[in-house]
Amino acid sequence: MSDPMRALIQRWREDTGATYRTWFLWNERVKNFRSIRRGIQQVVTDIEAGTFGNVYRGSSLETVVHSIAEQRQIFKGADHAFLWKPKLRIPDIYENPDNQRAFGRLLDACVCCNVEAQILAAIRQIDAKQIKGLGPAVANLLYFLHPTLVPTFNTAIVNGYNALTGAKVKLGRWDEFLAMRQGILALNAEYRDLLSNDLGAIGGLLFDVGSARYAAPPRTNDAAARTVWEADLAKVREESAKASKAAAAEREGDRTHTEIQGWLRDLGKALGYDVWIASNDRSRAYDGGKLGEGCLERLPEAIEKAPGADAIRLIDVLWLDRGKAHVAAAFEVEHSTSIYSGVVRMLDLALGTEAHALEGMFLVAPNGREDEVRAQLTRPAFSRVADLQVRYLPYGELESHRESIARFGTGMKAINAIARTLV
Repeated sequence: MSDPMRALIQRWREDTGATYRTWFLWNERVKNFRSIRRGIQQVVTDIEAGTFGNVYRGSSLETVVHSIAEQRQIFKGADHAFLWKPKLRIPDIYENPDNQRAFGRLLDACVCCNVEAQILAAIRQIDAKQIKGLGPAVANLLYFLHPTLVPTFNTAIVNGYNALTGAKVKLGRWDEFLAMRQGILALNAEYRDLLSNDLGAIGGLLFDVGSARYAAPPRTNDAAARTVWEADLAKVREESAKASKAAAAEREGDRTHTEIQGWLRDLGKALGYDVWIASNDRSRAYDGGKLGEGCLERLPEAIEKAPGADAIRLIDVLWLDRGKAHVAAAFEVEHSTSIYSGVVRMLDLALGTEAHALEGMFLVAPNGREDEVRAQLTRPAFSRVADLQVRYLPYGELESHRESIARFGTGMKAINAIARTLV
């Protein structure tokens, strides 16, 4: 008899509406790891300096959790655990300075270490503090620091794990989370050929089972139960077609993002610049070819060796002076998600070395997002942006003027003319 768990995972991987394709393989997912790490480091810095404050709204923690919550369906509502509940006085890291510092020490320990034992020791230390309302939801922060060691966590994931394994893990307890983590690691090891070393993959599977997209396979050899389950699994394929519109909308968002990158690529070439396309976008289809065609295959050595080079490679589009290591302009296309990750990547570029004396840094976004972008830049996490003179470049202005700029423009003058100052 074939392995029903293997059959489930294979069907899940093929499902266009499941988290494997809509989130785990999502191009922007990988880009966000470094920016979220940077955000967590900012939270630690604020707590250590005594400037974190006593509210969630407007804090550096809200900024980083918000960027996690935008990671499509698996993290939807991730900020709920960190919102201040005044009647319950939880999570008790806003009004209690000692608890706040303990929370900061947990994050700092996990930022600095790469050893499983150290991560587990830091979790056990925070658990020993018994801070009201500060439970395993914090694992969603730790996952972005150590995706191969810490699984994602929410109610659906717990429900999915219980359904697949027959366990009875309860929400809100660190010891229960650690026990579930061991089970997840074992399950992942058994089916790693279909999953990944990155625990986000199995987290997505558990999420889809726990949110009732898939029924768990029977854990007995009952032939009748197996037949019912296989029929239910087949039904998911039919229902997946109904969800294809939502998936198509997400793919359309990616297509638009790629299209804007293509405009910037072609415009940069026309103006005489060498062009760099984000390393994980180079192979995307565009205009009958690949987005990275005719662009730099590697960044100049001075940039490759600069601090934050891994993040710099993920900036959507860079224009460099022909044959030199000087970046003239950096562009981050923010179609629908938070500007946080893009700004952090540009910070890495601008602050990494003097060779990056940028002439222009641009957030390229739909016309209707200007007010939202301006509002986000007032957050404390973006305090350095004013020094960088980041500008807002609306899609509409780029579309209307790109052809004339390509024909008659020189240098950055025309681009700066159609962009808008943000801060």
